[in-house]
Amino acid sequence: MRERDMAHFPGSFPTTRMRRLRQAPWLRSMVSEHVVSVSNLVLPVFIREGNGLREPIDSMPGIERISIDVLLETAREARDLGIPSIALFPHTPEEVKSADGREAVNPDNLVCRAIAALKNRVDDLGVLVDVALDPYTTHGHDGVMSGDEILNDETVDILVRQALVQAEAGCDIIAPSDMMDGRIGAIRRALDDAGHARVAIMAYAAKYASGFYGPFRDAVGSAVSLGHGDKRTYQMDPANSDEALREVALDLEEGADMVMVKPGMPYLDIVRRVKDTFGVPVFAYQVSGEYAMLEGACRNGWLDRDRVWNEALVSFMRAGCSGVLTYHALELARRL
Repeated sequence: MRERDMAHFPGSFPTTRMRRLRQAPWLRSMVSEHVVSVSNLVLPVFIREGNGLREPIDSMPGIERISIDVLLETAREARDLGIPSIALFPHTPEEVKSADGREAVNPDNLVCRAIAALKNRVDDLGVLVDVALDPYTTHGHDGVMSGDEILNDETVDILVRQALVQAEAGCDIIAPSDMMDGRIGAIRRALDDAGHARVAIMAYAAKYASGFYGPFRDAVGSAVSLGHGDKRTYQMDPANSDEALREVALDLEEGADMVMVKPGMPYLDIVRRVKDTFGVPVFAYQVSGEYAMLEGACRNGWLDRDRVWNEALVSFMRAGCSGVLTYHALELARRL
């Protein structure tokens, strides 16, 4: 307001000045409502067969597929930086893929060997493992098929066996990402009956049929298998919000300890609704497409790298997340 107009207002104008608390870095920090902590981060890692291998992923600049020996080095750094958990995703050799994804239930598969190596050689780091068949199937879907149909109950039977071999290997958190109906209850009962009551379940409860997964499918080798197929008959319609609450409610009733929304930033409204409705630990996955967009823009000099990464991750906390699966976890932890 111009100075001559202030005569219309008694006393000092305005009494409340929102900018007072923004005038210095220390003051902005003191009143900050949300802060990203290292303890909020989960580090997703792509693993592959071999030794001493670091294989760049073209569609995810700066991210690699790594062999188990390199995984141990990465895991130790993550633990030493304070990251509480690491999430494993396998790149499965084509020769062991099958229509029914039977390699998923092999107790000596890549994931199970990686779990055992981590639990034997890296203390004080949680191991979260994805439960789904897409890295293991020749068709790239998360379940077994009859013609063009994804079979729900037959897939759940296999997922239960997959979860059990992962629990036997020593994982701490089972994370079913397949979106088959009833799989959380079936896995929880099987884990408890087998003496794995302490293994937690983080359910991919609201997983959308998103276009943001492309680089991930490159990373695990399912993109070629899936081809032009899509997962809309079992993953959620991006247009739906109320449906997400039904999905979360079902997974919690069936025994999920934590829930996840995936993708992340395009679905922060879902995170907030889930948090407000259920008050349970809610995680989000900042997926490969989100990473590729931000990192690509930063590497081209179009965005201020530190600022936009911090801003993106703060947005998850502001929406109500307890934690975020992000490929940027190591770099952010080093900076923090």
